[in-house]
Amino acid sequence: MGFYKYEIFTSVIEQQIGKGILRKGDRLPSVREIKNKYGLSGSSVQSGYEYLMIKGLIKSQPRSGYFVSDDQEEMIPVIPTKLLPVSRDIEFSRNISLTSARNKPFESSAFNTAVPGDLLIPQKLILRTMQEVIREKGAALLRYYPSNGSPELRELISKRLVKHGCVTNSEELIITDGALQALFIALRSVTEEGDVIAVESPCVFSVLEVIAGLKLKIIEIPVSYHEGFDVNYFEKVCMENNIRAVVLTPNFHNPTGICMKDHQKKKLLEVSETFEIPVIENDIYGDLYFSDQRPACIKKFDVNGWVMTFSSYSKTLAPGIRLGFLDAGRFYARAEKIKFNLGRSVSPIYQELMVKLLQRNSYDRHLYVFRKKLQQQAISVLDALRIYFPKDSYFHKPEGGYSIWGELPKGIDMTTFYDYCEKNRILFTPGSTFSTTEVYHRNFRIVFADHITQESLMLIEKAGIKAKMLLGE
Repeated sequence: MGFYKYEIFTSVIEQQIGKGILRKGDRLPSVREIKNKYGLSGSSVQSGYEYLMIKGLIKSQPRSGYFVSDDQEEMIPVIPTKLLPVSRDIEFSRNISLTSARNKPFESSAFNTAVPGDLLIPQKLILRTMQEVIREKGAALLRYYPSNGSPELRELISKRLVKHGCVTNSEELIITDGALQALFIALRSVTEEGDVIAVESPCVFSVLEVIAGLKLKIIEIPVSYHEGFDVNYFEKVCMENNIRAVVLTPNFHNPTGICMKDHQKKKLLEVSETFEIPVIENDIYGDLYFSDQRPACIKKFDVNGWVMTFSSYSKTLAPGIRLGFLDAGRFYARAEKIKFNLGRSVSPIYQELMVKLLQRNSYDRHLYVFRKKLQQQAISVLDALRIYFPKDSYFHKPEGGYSIWGELPKGIDMTTFYDYCEKNRILFTPGSTFSTTEVYHRNFRIVFADHITQESLMLIEKAGIKAKMLLGE
């Protein structure tokens, strides 16, 4: 699907750089050469080279042309792993004010809310399709749908999962009122009040809130920048504790943006099967990859039904579309009853909307454009953070999803820094909201899913200048 004319040559250059055919410092063809070879306009070729520069793959030298970038690879620090394997009760309601509850209508952009901004939502596509659904279905949309969801929608979702390598039976799918309801159902299907479960660390606040509501206890498992969820640490925890479930986001983890490697996913599954621990997999960001290929779900490697995978369309289409699903596997019978007790059916119009979008491939076409925009915004925000913040700060380059995870140098008064950001409406999410410990007190999350403007980048610049002042730079 070619949405940008320049991709006809930029994709070739990207592949050649990736395979080592083009090396650091190599000169690239001139604008005129590309224009003649591919039949493009000069402006299209220029746009293509600008795109490659934004990605950091090439650089421009005045009066000399374009060259493969020779920037050295960044040094990646190690996330702290000294998280004691001690189960804790969660008291996290105090953090609501630090997440989505802080949004205000006058804000030009929100770096703290992991949902697509208004300008990134395919409004015309959604509203036009909704109108069509209303004309076709009429009063049928006012009746109950099956408690586990429309059979047609479940079949379409099942086919998409199979396409991604997951062996899925549509009869084991449950349509839910968003991802958090799916998580609630999954956890309640395999745990009782007071049970101990394992969660990734850092862990998104909304997941911790669901766990708190179920009165479960947690053990935090560190996330590595290199491989994601620390499976070796998890295995050690399982040997010493009666873990009843593990909850994690293997693909484009929130808040770090890390994608877990396939061999680690397989190893996690081996550990969970050894100790008979259900794996509850959040794949809500799986479709938002920046590379050429969608990453595999843990479910792909599951042959014994220990994995429950859930997702929703609020992150990929619009936050107001409260429609998700849960692949419950061997736990379907219990999950189905819990879903029925939570409400007879999910909104019929949302279900029929997704049927239309999936049938026509409209959803995949939207995702292609959406991913490109997210990647461009991620690069723009990441560049600003690295330019304006203190030199010893670290901001991890995301592989997909919505967020960048940052860490400020020692010596900065984080309370003063956040107070300044709050007063200037620079809404980063403090790292303390992602753990029951204080290990992330110098970290914060930046979301790039809202429309990033020059004003947005100026806010990042102001925050960076303040951080430098607090550090004495």
